[in-house]
Amino acid sequence: MNFHVLTLFPEMVSGCLNTSILGRATEKGLIAFDVINIRDYTLERHGKVDDYPYGGGAGMVMQAEPIYRAYEALKEKIGHKPRVVYMTPQGQVFSQKIAEELAKEEDLVFLCGHYEGIDERVLELIATDYLSAGDYVLTGGELPAMMMIDCISRLVPGVLNNDVSAEFESFHDNLLEYPQYTRPEEYMGMKVPEILLSGHHANIEKWRREQSIIRTLERRPELLKDANLSKKEQQFLDRLLADRKSKESGVDETSD
Repeated sequence: MNFHVLTLFPEMVSGCLNTSILGRATEKGLIAFDVINIRDYTLERHGKVDDYPYGGGAGMVMQAEPIYRAYEALKEKIGHKPRVVYMTPQGQVFSQKIAEELAKEEDLVFLCGHYEGIDERVLELIATDYLSAGDYVLTGGELPAMMMIDCISRLVPGVLNNDVSAEFESFHDNLLEYPQYTRPEEYMGMKVPEILLSGHHANIEKWRREQSIIRTLERRPELLKDANLSKKEQQFLDRLLADRKSKESGVDETSD
C-alpha cells in the first residue's frame, strides 16, 4: 500500500513514518511513503504558498495553485486518480471502520492543511474524503495524518508480526480489547487471573470476550449498539445491564 502525504512540513512527517513497526514494514516493501513538499510546486517567489483571505479575517490561507500542481504531478506519477483525504475538524471523525475501508486502497493521499485552512476551490477539485481526528482544533493536518496512517498500516497483511493482532485489538466486533497481563504472575499483591494460566484455550477465549464486553460497557457503552455478539454473549450483556439497573434502583431507594 502506498501513502502519499501533501504537506508544508515534510520533515515532521518523515521522521515519524520511518520508525518502529512502520519502518520495518517499509523495509519489507509492504507499505511505502511518499512525502511531498507543497512548496516545491509554487510559482511564487521565495516559496510562498499562502495569502490573505478574501473578505478579511485573521491568519493566512493556503493557495490552490501549488496544492493542485502537487496533486497533478502525483496523479501523473502513479497513473490514476487517487483517493484524497483532507484533514479537517469539519470532517467525519476517524474510526476503525473507516480505517478498514481505506486499507483497501492501493494509493491513499493525505492533504495536510495549515494556517487558517486551504482555498476551498482546490478542495472541490481534488478532495474525496474529509476526516477529523476529533472535535478539537490543531495547528495542522500532519499529526492526524500520521495517526491515521499508523492505524491503516496495521491492517495491511504482513505489517504486524502476528497477523492475528490487528483482528483482535480494540474495536474488533466494536468491542474494546480485554485486559492483558505478562510476567511476573504476581505484582504488588495483584495476581494474573487464574483462567489465563489454565492453558484451556476455549475458556480463555470466552473469558476474554466477556472482559471485552464488560470493559466496553464501563468505558464506551455507545459502542455496544453495533457490537457483533453471539447469542450467549448478548445474554451475558443483558445480565450485566440488569445487574447495573438493579444496583442503580437500590441506590435510589436508599437515598429516598
